[in-house]
Amino acid sequence: DNHGTAPLTLSSELPYQNTIKRKVRKKKKKNGVITANIAGTKYEIVRIVIQEMGFVKTRDEDETANLIWSDCAVQQEKIAELQNYQRINHFPGMGEICRKDFLARNMTKMIKSQPQEYSFIPRTWIFPAEYTQFQNYVKELKKKRRQKTFIVKPANGAMGHGISLIRNGEKLQAQDHLIVQEYLDKPFLMEGYKFDLRVYILVTSCDPLKIFLYHDGLVRMGTEKYHPPSDSNLSQLYMHLTNYSVNKHNEHFERDETEDKGSKRSIKWFTEFLETNNLDVSKFWSDISELVVKTLIVAEPHVLHAYRMCRPGQAPGSDSVCFEVLGFDILLDRKLKPWLLEINRAPSFGTDQKIDYVVKKGVLLNALKLLNIRTSDKRKNLAQQKAEAQKRLYGQGSVKKLLPGSSDWEKQRHTLERRKQELKERLAQVRKQISKEEHENRHMGNYRRIYPPDDKTLLEKYESLLATAFQTFLAGRAASLQREMNNPLKRMKEEDILDLLEQCEIDDEKLTGKCPKQRGPKPLCSMPESAHSLRKPKNHSSDSSCDSDSSVSESGEETEKEDHNEKKEKKVSYDVEENKYKSLERSGKLNNRFSKESPSYSSPTSSTGPIRRSVSCPRSISILTMQSQGAEPRPFSAKAALQMQRTASVNRSHSLSRSPSSARFSQTATSGTMNSSGSESLLQLKTKEQEVALTKETLLRINDLKVRFPGKTNEESELIIEDILDNWKYHKTKVSSYWLVKLDSAKQRKVLDIVRTSVRAVLQHVWKAPDIENLHLYRLFNRLFNRLLWSHGQGLWNCFCNSGSSWETTFSKGSEALTPEQLQCCQRIVQLCKHCLLVVYKHSSDARGSPTGMSHHWDDTRY
Repeated sequence: DNHGTAPLTLSSELPYQNTIKRKVRKKKKKNGVITANIAGTKYEIVRIVIQEMGFVKTRDEDETANLIWSDCAVQQEKIAELQNYQRINHFPGMGEICRKDFLARNMTKMIKSQPQEYSFIPRTWIFPAEYTQFQNYVKELKKKRRQKTFIVKPANGAMGHGISLIRNGEKLQAQDHLIVQEYLDKPFLMEGYKFDLRVYILVTSCDPLKIFLYHDGLVRMGTEKYHPPSDSNLSQLYMHLTNYSVNKHNEHFERDETEDKGSKRSIKWFTEFLETNNLDVSKFWSDISELVVKTLIVAEPHVLHAYRMCRPGQAPGSDSVCFEVLGFDILLDRKLKPWLLEINRAPSFGTDQKIDYVVKKGVLLNALKLLNIRTSDKRKNLAQQKAEAQKRLYGQGSVKKLLPGSSDWEKQRHTLERRKQELKERLAQVRKQISKEEHENRHMGNYRRIYPPDDKTLLEKYESLLATAFQTFLAGRAASLQREMNNPLKRMKEEDILDLLEQCEIDDEKLTGKCPKQRGPKPLCSMPESAHSLRKPKNHSSDSSCDSDSSVSESGEETEKEDHNEKKEKKVSYDVEENKYKSLERSGKLNNRFSKESPSYSSPTSSTGPIRRSVSCPRSISILTMQSQGAEPRPFSAKAALQMQRTASVNRSHSLSRSPSSARFSQTATSGTMNSSGSESLLQLKTKEQEVALTKETLLRINDLKVRFPGKTNEESELIIEDILDNWKYHKTKVSSYWLVKLDSAKQRKVLDIVRTSVRAVLQHVWKAPDIENLHLYRLFNRLFNRLLWSHGQGLWNCFCNSGSSWETTFSKGSEALTPEQLQCCQRIVQLCKHCLLVVYKHSSDARGSPTGMSHHWDDTRY
């Protein structure tokens, strides 16, 4: 019996044990892997970059990979089948500028409406359609006894196949499908050779359009010394053509591994060559960027229309499933003007030489980092699909339809609800774009964003060209698309949309008869954060007096880290030459006192508690006042400060909230609901005459403020600023690059906080109010600082170049007129901000010998 039962027991346990093992294996399955399908590429460098990024290569037939890479264009059906978490390296409709005949046709249409803006492509004819126009042009040249050379290319050719040069256009036949262009016979030569540039462009999105330029590339040289075309040398293609695929077959082709020799070199080396010969490198890159953006503006209506057709259910502004790396072939004439030759939507990523490997690996690696493909994308996409299905099932998130015979009150409510929903959708899109831009700014590598540009004037010009392109290529078609492009909400910032939403809620409260909520001044995006509790200040020396009161945290997550670093780093103050505030607290109270002996300044404690200054702004740059003030100190209770800090958090409304990105700078508590009876009574007692007198006194005090360079006297600081302004032509591009490109919005804000802190101290002293947030003049100044920081600092830069929308124009459009004294105060503050920027720029320039360098006070080492 025992022998009979043992096998039965063993056999009955085996299946159970196997199932347990199988379950354990499933649990051990790897999660969080980014997959890539690279079956469609023949280039080894793509596989190397995929491996370096940590992506996992999938089977060739796997269509669910996060990344799909293909050397050739893909069918629109394939793009339509992709999930939202996937990325593929081609846009539909990009062939409108990548085929030579399509490029010529579309450029001709744009030249008719914008001839001055599209003068960077040689005159082109498409055979056989434009054969007659070409022959008429040749006859006109013959009458004028002029002869030109023409280059003939296949309409859809590549790699230099089928290209020839002719001087007698009458011999061309009308039957062939060709592209005929005027030959550029006066190119810029290098060592006697003709060359062209292969510039790499990354387009990450068409909705909205985003373009990045790689600040390197290839210089491809001919292999025979250049001579102007003549009947004797027209067949010498090694002289006239710069294609690598043509010249590599010549015995004179040089494969040199050094960057300054050989038939193929880098654009990085070429820019150094331009600098050595005293040529303008910044203008070179600016011209290239403008050519690229204007060309892609021509493609945008086609690409966006095709993309929307492929993905009809995708919400506007959502993540693009397409991206594309384009190769622009550009020729420079002897005046260094760039001319567009052609665009490759599948540029070669072959690595025959070391220079190919270095440049092309950088192009691909930086592109994939910019795309921000994450392991959680697939899971989030699945959760989003479920949420959308639930909304459709239960009818959530949509405005109910208006029934026939509804009253006027119901129609108004319905219109208001639709408006609020539209604004909330646009707000979500704007916040998503802000988050994307933050990632892009951190991971650009050697790429530079050229659209949308930071320059407001340039952006307006591009938007005008984009509107012209949509009218030209989509006239009578895609009416909804054109309406969307003209929607004013597309140009609004987050603050503007929040203002409109708040107004909608106020209107809704009026319609429903609800008691309106108390709303104080809205939180300022440019104000520093003060999320931590009030700390007991110490009596510091002149080197550290304001460190505990006026330091600003760049983000809430870095607060504890910066607190630890603050104890280690040398503390340098913003000095004020006249009467200064000193942080004194031993018995639980903060007294703002003036000390003639102390040469340091400590910013007055506001109702928001101690403000932490960012370590990314040089702490030794000072605002100096030139006269002493003999006023009595005004005590300010720390207990009151703590009470106000608790009660001063007012949201715009119960249904509105700031995004995390903007909340870093807008979490400062507002003063709309503060119960500070003392400050309110003081403000109510001010008569009109007293306010005018105090405003005049404020103007006098602000006029006495000066910006002092660290370690310099007042006179030396003024000489430094005057020297920069006297040589403005030299410094302009460098200051512009430093302010608009090198500094992000947080650092720009900290530069202006140098002025803001001192102006706040002046207001608090003159108006004798511990709580100055309710002052009309204070709110006016905050509007001014916000305007100067508008559009990533473009507001302040407009004050230097007198272009774009100035702060005066914005203020003049407001409903409330400024008094002459208020206007003069604002003008002086703007002047101080300009001087402060110049001093910070000069300080950083001296730290490393270049304007891109940072001093030892700047802890951020990214630059």
